[in-house]
Amino acid sequence: MSLDEKFIPIRTAFYEIVGNLFEKIAGIFGYPENPGMLTIYEMPNSVYARSQFFDSLPKHKTYWPPIQRPETWFEMFVGPSPKVDAIPRYIYESKEEGFYNFYIENYKNMYFLPDWVSEFIQVRLNICLDISLLETIREVLFIGLMIYSQMVVLRIAISWLIYINPYTFPWCYLAAAVDWTEDVLQGIVPAILGVNITGSVFLGVLGVIADSLNHLVFTMPFLPSEAEETKLLINQEMKDVLVFHYLPISWYRYPIPNNIREFWYYQRPDILEYMQTAYHDLDIQFLPNNILQEFNQKGNLDLTSQITSTNLSLSTEVLSNENLLPSNIILDFINNHFHNFVSF
Repeated sequence: MSLDEKFIPIRTAFYEIVGNLFEKIAGIFGYPENPGMLTIYEMPNSVYARSQFFDSLPKHKTYWPPIQRPETWFEMFVGPSPKVDAIPRYIYESKEEGFYNFYIENYKNMYFLPDWVSEFIQVRLNICLDISLLETIREVLFIGLMIYSQMVVLRIAISWLIYINPYTFPWCYLAAAVDWTEDVLQGIVPAILGVNITGSVFLGVLGVIADSLNHLVFTMPFLPSEAEETKLLINQEMKDVLVFHYLPISWYRYPIPNNIREFWYYQRPDILEYMQTAYHDLDIQFLPNNILQEFNQKGNLDLTSQITSTNLSLSTEVLSNENLLPSNIILDFINNHFHNFVSF
């Protein structure tokens, strides 16, 4: 008999003693009648299916440092500059859905602006179709965060070099730009083994903010809540996408920007014709303001000429009559003709 086999009865007896001890302790709390706290609660089928759907979505992957694809001689020697790896929008046109439709691939880690922010940008700032300004602002923020993160790295490196005084020229400017972060985070982030890690924590925060700009999607002229989830065959593969199509809700709630209507009227009459035909039952103005003013002025001129000709015929009729009509009858006649033309 081996040594392990001799210890088997001792091991079994120890397991039984510990098991009986736990059962007696659990019996004080009502075991086995009391099953204890539930490890999982019953989730509605719709919520569970929704969570499973989000878990099945892919992630929008980004890389840092960026993939080395130099495009100029400067980038070939120094390296490519950081660029936003944004989620692309695929624009398409159709007779049924209109001219301003687009779709994006559905990812679990992409972000949208809140509806009220997107609506404010479109209505108040008049940024609907041309989002190049928003993309430029995002690019500037991303590059600025990357540059500042490198300044934080350099400041941390200088702090480990005791022969460099960071408060002398020219390092004092770097210290002034970075040291305020330590003053803010010093009382929040504790030191580990006497080492200050506020710079590392701040670098992580900068990285998260900069990376989130890669996953930010602008949905102009639609609101983010107008997205419709569906599947499309892309490169011989079925993928989950978000589709934005038909008439944007902001163009129904608020007047369509005049520059867009002028573009339709003068350069793209096919879009204007589609809008007037597809949404003729909605109270939406698709003509530009200057065309509407011309129509109104022509209508007023026609009405004035009609009233003038009526007054002339009335004066001729009154003067040709030997017996002049009383003044109140003439005024009633003029008022009746005038109201008829106004109602017309």
